Amino acid sequence: MPERSDILVPAAFAPKPGSAGIVGAVGGPVRVLLVEDDPGDALLVKEILSETDLEVELERVMSVAEALPRLPEADCVLLDLALPDSFGLEGLRTVLGATPHVAVIVLTGLADRDLGALAVATGAQDYLIKAEVDPSLLGRSVRYAIERRRADVATRRLLEANLRRRHNEQIQRGLLPRPLLRSDDLEVATVYRPGGGGDVLGGDFYDAVELEDGTLRAVIGDVCGHGPDEAALGVSLRIAWRTLVVAGTAHERVLPALDDVLVAERQQDETFVTVCDVTIRPDRRAAAVRLAGHPAPLLLHPSPTVWPRVDSGPPLGVVPGQTWPAAQAELTGPWAVLLYTDGLIEGRLPQSTERLGIDGLTAHLHHKGLSAGEWEAGLEATLAWVEEQHGGPLADDVALMLLANGG
Repeated sequence: MPERSDILVPAAFAPKPGSAGIVGAVGGPVRVLLVEDDPGDALLVKEILSETDLEVELERVMSVAEALPRLPEADCVLLDLALPDSFGLEGLRTVLGATPHVAVIVLTGLADRDLGALAVATGAQDYLIKAEVDPSLLGRSVRYAIERRRADVATRRLLEANLRRRHNEQIQRGLLPRPLLRSDDLEVATVYRPGGGGDVLGGDFYDAVELEDGTLRAVIGDVCGHGPDEAALGVSLRIAWRTLVVAGTAHERVLPALDDVLVAERQQDETFVTVCDVTIRPDRRAAAVRLAGHPAPLLLHPSPTVWPRVDSGPPLGVVPGQTWPAAQAELTGPWAVLLYTDGLIEGRLPQSTERLGIDGLTAHLHHKGLSAGEWEAGLEATLAWVEEQHGGPLADDVALMLLANGG
């Protein structure tokens, strides 16, 4: 590596806590990296910077290769276009490709205005000719370059956030569809909340379909993990479930077929999915539940109770060739069934390390209850209560789906 010049100080930058690599610490010096192989030009730049109104920490390197490891610590780069390992815009492209957050000013002896325009079009914040630089011009250029770069980064982050939001909305429409109902005596209410109070979707999904013979089929599921890959997998499984159900697949064959879809679609072999699959008879007097590693639903009337005599099989994606038996239960009078993902019951209790659990949720519903005809508001209130007990947004995604019949 070429010997560092001892005319520029300090010899190294110290990373500052909280710095994003765009500007130095508030009230601190501007960290300038000069990429210049000519000692005379380097001395000239140092003298000009010393006469500006900026407080500057200046380090000099002699090539693009030597500059690359120093870029994350710099606020602004003064880059010569004629260096031992690059010429023209080649070095600029390399620097910009290595770190898009640093401000770059092309500082060269090449009095080529067209090349300057190309440099700015390539991504440099400014283009200065050495023979024309004075303290006022250089100080203003460094200051404005840093501010413009900060504005560019903020704008890009805003655009990326908007793009993520639009993608999330598209994925949400796939994860959380409208129930497909045919009868007026059925109601379906749903609530979904991303984990952590943010807008990044996980893999919770649900769906409900009433078949031509009046059978009501419903599902709620939870892909392990949190993020776009899990959300995309959840969409695939939700669509596959609806397709299987609408196509008339035997009820006991739906989860094994969904297991095959998961194995084919998942990116990692460790990915598994918990599912609660519900079948309610056309006469609305009995139902069957199949659980694949998922919490059992709650029967809310006449009082909140866990679905009786139900044993959970393994999650999807764990045991090849698995089948999931059904647990039958009678439904009497006006009934309501609550399905949910485990993010709801994994919230903490106040001043405790204990989780809410199914018992805590059931006790709350027994005390507070849910009002017929106001199901969605009741679900929102229940989720708000769980978050209040937890002390803020729940860590995991939460999906709730309530199935109800009026008579």
